[in-house]
Amino acid sequence: MPRRVAQSVEAARLRLARRALPEHLPRASVVHAGPCTCPACGGGSRRIGEDVTESLDYVPGRFKVVRHVREAFACRACEQVVQAPAPHHAVPRGRAGPGLLAHIAVAKFDDHLPLYRQAEIYARDGVDLATSTLSGWLGAIAATLRPLVDLLRREVIAGSAVLHGDDTPIPVLAPGSGKTRTGRLWTYVRDERPHGGTRPPAAVFYASADRRGERPLAHLAGFSSVLVADGYAGFNALYENARPGGPLTEAACWAHLRRKIFDVHAATGSALAAEALARIGALSGIERELHGKPPDARTRERQAHAKPLAAALKLWAERSLTQLPGRSERAKALRTMLARWSALIRAFDDGRIALDNNAAERALRGGRAQDLPVRRLLNKNARGMRQPPGTSPSLNDPNPQASQPQ
Repeated sequence: MPRRVAQSVEAARLRLARRALPEHLPRASVVHAGPCTCPACGGGSRRIGEDVTESLDYVPGRFKVVRHVREAFACRACEQVVQAPAPHHAVPRGRAGPGLLAHIAVAKFDDHLPLYRQAEIYARDGVDLATSTLSGWLGAIAATLRPLVDLLRREVIAGSAVLHGDDTPIPVLAPGSGKTRTGRLWTYVRDERPHGGTRPPAAVFYASADRRGERPLAHLAGFSSVLVADGYAGFNALYENARPGGPLTEAACWAHLRRKIFDVHAATGSALAAEALARIGALSGIERELHGKPPDARTRERQAHAKPLAAALKLWAERSLTQLPGRSERAKALRTMLARWSALIRAFDDGRIALDNNAAERALRGGRAQDLPVRRLLNKNARGMRQPPGTSPSLNDPNPQASQPQ
C-alpha cells in the first residue's frame, strides 16, 4: 500500500508540473544582489552562478494621446502656404485612434464586455467616454468595415456548395416602453473541415425584426446549392420551384431530430424512444470515423454502412407508428422523422453534406452568449456586420488584437 500511495503522489506531482511561461512575452529582470562578503567568516566572495525564477505579471492597458503635428510652410517667393493633409480618422470628426476603436470592438464582441462596463473601466483611468459615444463609434466601425462584410457575404453565400443555416431570437429594446421585443439573428456557415475541404470555414450574420420566410429568401438570393437546416417552416420557400433562381436542395439535421426524441425519452422514459436514440447514435458513431475524409470516401462508407442502418430505422419507425396512440409525443416524433426522411438521408449520397447542423448552431450559440438587449434594430447593420464567437475569425482561431497598434 505505501508503494501505491507513493506512485499516486508522484503521478500527481507530474500532472501539476508547471508549464514554461510564453517565450514571446518581454522579460524584465530584477537582480537581487548577493553579499560581497561571506556572512559566515567575513571573507571576500566571488560570483559562481545564478538561479532564475520567472513570475507572470500584468501591466494594465493604458491610454495615450497621439499628437499629429502638421508643419506649415510658406514659399519665400510667392507666399504660397503648403501643409500636409489632415490625418484620416475612421470616425468622421472623431478623436478615436484605430487602436482604441479596435480595442472597444474586440472587448464588446469577442470578450462579451458591454459598453457601459467598458465606460466604467476607462473612467478608472480618468477618461470619460459615455456609452452613447462608444455606441456611435461602433456604428462608424461597422460602416468602415462594410466593404469587407459585403465581400465575406459574397464569398460565403455565392461561393459555397453547402451552407448551414439557422436563426435565434434576440431581445431588442422598444424605445419609450421600457420593454423589449423579439428580433432575429440569422447565420449561414461554410465549414468544409468535416470532408477535408481546403477553404477556411466562414460565417455571415444578418439581423431582422421578425422571422418571416422572406428573410432567408433575401439572404440566400445568390445561393443555389445545398442548405443544411432544421425544420423551420420559414425555410420552405427556399426549396420550392417558384423560388427565383430555382429551388435549393434541402438537407435535414439528424441532431435536431435526435433532440426531439431525447426530450420525449426524458419526459416519459419510453423504451421506444430509447431504441430510436440508440439507432441514431449508431449513425453518429459511423460519422465520427469519417471526419476529415474526402467526399467520395465518405459517400462510399455511408452507403456501405450508414444507409442500411437508416433504412432499417425507417422500417422500424413505420412499424412502431402502427402500435402507438396517434396523439402521443412518441408518435409525433416519429412522424416528424418520416415527414423529413428524404432530406434526412440526402447526406448518405453526398459526402460534402454533414449529418447535423451543429456548425450553424455553434455560431449562433457563441454570438448569443453576450447579448444584452440591443438598442434598436437600426443597430442591426452593425450587429449583422460584427463577428461574434463562432464566426469567421474565431472559426480560424486568430488573435483579434494581433494587428492593433502597440
